[in-house]
Parts: sequence; structure tokens; C-alpha cells
Amino acid sequence: MAATRAEVCAVACAEAWRGDGEVLAAAMGTCSVLGARLARLTFEPKLLTTDGGALLTREALPLGRAADPAAGGAEGWLPFRDHLWLVLHGRRHVMMGASQLDRSGRSNISAIGPWEKPDRQLLGVRGAPGNTLCNPTSYWIPRHSRRVFVPEVDMASGVAAATARDLRRVVTDLAVLDFGGPGRTARLVSVHPGVAVREVRERTGFDLAGADGDVPVTREPTGEELRLLREVLDPGGLRDREVPG
Repeated sequence: MAATRAEVCAVACAEAWRGDGEVLAAAMGTCSVLGARLARLTFEPKLLTTDGGALLTREALPLGRAADPAAGGAEGWLPFRDHLWLVLHGRRHVMMGASQLDRSGRSNISAIGPWEKPDRQLLGVRGAPGNTLCNPTSYWIPRHSRRVFVPEVDMASGVAAATARDLRRVVTDLAVLDFGGPGRTARLVSVHPGVAVREVRERTGFDLAGADGDVPVTREPTGEELRLLREVLDPGGLRDREVPG
């Protein structure tokens, strides 16, 4: 059976952690969590993963399953103070979400609309400033659209690539971007199988570097990666709810 779009996205998320070694992999979103755990089970065995809470897990867990310390499923406790130490010392690579993301890499998770009177209140800046300034940061965007990829964010929660410590990757349901364009701006790295470059450009609210030439296709999962996703990490198919098709 061919890989689904969600499985391609999970593997693209996993690739963001390639080469990281022994750092904490933190993720928000189904495909990004699957990506972190898949990376640990395959090419990045030294990654630290959690059960979604304060327990470091001995093995990468299936979605929805908590670590069982009594059965040896946890290899460490990670209270919030220690989690913050890892952030401040660059020992974590986080894959966040974003309600808005602009060409320079600034993200917004706080409010939509004019600063004086926003139309919508969101999460607040939360950890976005510290994440982007202190540790490697990537983004997972399950719906690539002009509402997310905007010319200018309404509020900068996360800093631009030129200021960030290491703004690594943006994975969406259509493509993979990085910030290797002129002046550390967004660049199209690959499009997922079956996606046209034209569609990515039409659904992005600014010009993407690299979109005028030959754009590679995002790699598909290997047979072993598909087995791990389908039989070990996500047998319930939650990934296909986040990215249908």
C-alpha cells in the first residue's frame, strides 16, 4: 500500500531531527510527535522522547499510551524546571505550530488582527520567544494556506530566522520549507508527492525563494518506516485525521 500524505508528512517531520543526537525532541501535533518518535526508532536513537508529560520514555511510545514506570517504561523524570534548563542551554529541538508565519520566519500564536483591538485572542506568546532564541526550532503546519503564510505577522511571538538561534524547518501538508533564501527568508525545499509547485505558491502569501527552479519531491517513507508508523506508533490511524488523503 502506498504511503498516505500524512505518512509523508510524518517522515518529513522526522527528518528535521536528523543529526541532532542526544537532545530532547519536543513536538506539538500528531504528525510532528510521530516524526520525533520515528526518528528515535530509526536514524536518531539518542534522541530523548517523552510520553507527552514529564516522563522520559525508554522506548518511543505509540500515540496515546503513557509510560509505565513500574514496568520499566520510563527512563527518567523531567520536571518543568529541568525542561526549561534544556531550553535555555539549547539542548532541545522543538517543532511548534503557528497561526501565522511570515517570510522572515516570525511566528504568531498570540492574537489575530490589529494590536490595539485584535479580532481573535489565541494562546499568547507562551514559550515561543525563548524557544526561537535559545534552542533549535522547527514548525509543523497541517494546513498550508495564505491565512498561515502571511506577508507580515500581526504579532511576533517567535523571532525571525536572522535573529533565532537555529530556525530549522517548516513542514506542511504540501511541502517542506527552510530559511535558506536571501537574507534568511523562506525557501521551498521540496513538495510532497502529487503536489504541484504552483499549488504551494498559490497558497503562500509571499514569494518563496527556490520556487522558480526544479523543486525536489519530498522522500517517501521506507518500508520499515511505514511498518513502524502503521503497526507500532499509530495503529489507530490518528495521523490521517490530521492530514486526510
